[in-house]
Amino acid sequence: MSKQNGVVLQNGHSLPSSDQIKVELPSTKIENKDSQNRNGSVSTDVAGDMAEDDPWNAPELLDDSPKWSELTGQEKVLRVLKGFTKLALIIGLLYLFICSLDFLSASFRLIGGKGASQAMANSDLLKNPVAGLMIGVLVTVLVQSSSTSTSIIVSMVASNIITVEMSIPLIMGANIGTSITNTIVAMAQAGDRNEFRRAFAAATVLDMFNWLTVIVLLPIEVATKYLLWLTSHIARHVEHLGKSKNIELLVVLTKPFTKRIIQLDTTLLEETAAGLDVSGSLVQRWCQKNVTQVSYNETKSELFPNLTDCNQLRKQYANVISCQVVDSKVNATIEQERMMNVTVNLERCKHLFAKVELSDAVIGIILLVCSLFVLCVCLIFIVKILHTVMKGGTARMIKRIVNATFPKPFGFLTGYVAILVGTALTFLVQSSSIFTSTLTPLVGIGVITLERMYPLTLGANIGTTATAILAAMTASGRSLAPALQIAFCHLFFNISGILIWYPIPVLRRIPLNLSKKLGNITAKYRWFALVYLFGMFLALPALTFGISFGGWPAWVGVFGPLGLLLLFVVVVNILQAKYPRVLPEKLQSWDFLPLWMRSLKPYDKPMTAMSNAVGKFKRKLCCGHKRKLAELKAETNLAMTKSTETL
Repeated sequence: MSKQNGVVLQNGHSLPSSDQIKVELPSTKIENKDSQNRNGSVSTDVAGDMAEDDPWNAPELLDDSPKWSELTGQEKVLRVLKGFTKLALIIGLLYLFICSLDFLSASFRLIGGKGASQAMANSDLLKNPVAGLMIGVLVTVLVQSSSTSTSIIVSMVASNIITVEMSIPLIMGANIGTSITNTIVAMAQAGDRNEFRRAFAAATVLDMFNWLTVIVLLPIEVATKYLLWLTSHIARHVEHLGKSKNIELLVVLTKPFTKRIIQLDTTLLEETAAGLDVSGSLVQRWCQKNVTQVSYNETKSELFPNLTDCNQLRKQYANVISCQVVDSKVNATIEQERMMNVTVNLERCKHLFAKVELSDAVIGIILLVCSLFVLCVCLIFIVKILHTVMKGGTARMIKRIVNATFPKPFGFLTGYVAILVGTALTFLVQSSSIFTSTLTPLVGIGVITLERMYPLTLGANIGTTATAILAAMTASGRSLAPALQIAFCHLFFNISGILIWYPIPVLRRIPLNLSKKLGNITAKYRWFALVYLFGMFLALPALTFGISFGGWPAWVGVFGPLGLLLLFVVVVNILQAKYPRVLPEKLQSWDFLPLWMRSLKPYDKPMTAMSNAVGKFKRKLCCGHKRKLAELKAETNLAMTKSTETL
């Protein structure tokens, strides 16, 4: 007895064939329903498996909780209370997350704010536009706020230290430096490889856009000065509209808490950049002061080469103590009445560091460590709570709304509407760093796609300039005109970049592909995130700034060969991917180069070993501390036992 494709047992019964077997596996937690073909139909099983393997396509979490209709009355109440509790926790953690970004900015200002302002005040270096660009990057990284950088630049222009033309590269650098916060935030998701991939790509897509825009527009601005010409005409007309009031939106909510922790006197940074000798602390310790002018007599000896007679001197100065003519020149000692400002401290500020007599650098380091700790803790818990919320129908609905596109033939307008949404939301929170840093973990967990994140961040770039324009209109006197022109330079620089890198689909893919490349590298070698952070925002600007001291010959000698080499590598990479037959056989791949020149793999082992050594050292310290506590506890218990026995 035999059955086709079957197996016969000894008792005569047969097992069913393989095509008759139907196995029902228990439902898994992961489901991917986003893999659809271009016609809108559901893809095949093979395509579904490919979609699941795609790290950029975040899997959906199935909601394994019972349906609402299956719950009892008590269970329904508990579910509603649990939902409201999660919502309250997300709002509270998001509030602390935004406050921690404010503390992070304050810590960087305390650590390097004055040094950055002094570097910015070097007008000789700023004559080189590339040096000005890198100084703008460094200053914004150190003060962690493009608004503060812009305020410093405005004060320098108003004090005639630099011109508006020299300030434009600084504004471009400030646009780059402010995106470092996103990268720091993305590193909090390094625990999950694919989440880290998506989060790091989301954090760096704005970096790629800013750098590409600078590479294109800085030479155009140096050659044509189109931003200078355009903004001078606009500022001249807007200047007559009158002074506006400073608008505070999100700051109204966060300020009551942040001012209890730290308060800074940022006018000292502007005064330092203006060339004034400022020796005070950035930490504001007295909130109410009384400034009065007091007169005093100053006696000084001075040579008057334009005068030949002491009588002429006495006609000009009332209090001439002594006067003599030497070699037909008047040398005299005179007494003049001077005015000085005397500041009387009335009321001390009521924040955490008001009575702490520590240097700005020490307070900045303390604030930096605490703010990074709070930021990471908030991000970790926000992501964990969102993982529990973003399940099943809820996740699909939110993804569908956030990543939705308009129906044909208006689908091409979706990205531009996203830019407007990003502009409006950034204007509401009044900080591009806060807005983009909030979106970064959402891209990591898959709620927002990288393709939707891109136009939102472009809108954030415009939104922060709108805030700067309103802030500039609050200025008065000689600061009004340069403040308006610099704010408009920032605005039209970002608009020009969007017109280059977004409307044309081929160019639109360049920042996205570069950020995905960085995300893939970072997912494979997680230490690369720190290398990128240090190299892109500190080492490269500092190296460029150092070479600036050598003038144009140093520039041509160092960056000329490097630029040609980079251009050659880019062109060969494009040809290898698109037209490999055009290249010689040896150049069709980079395999002829040593491994350390074409791969990060040789560096992975020492970097991983270094990371493991740091981890072991931490565990050793922790274990040693616990061991000492255990020994101390044992000794304490023994002493108490003996005391009890003695009593």
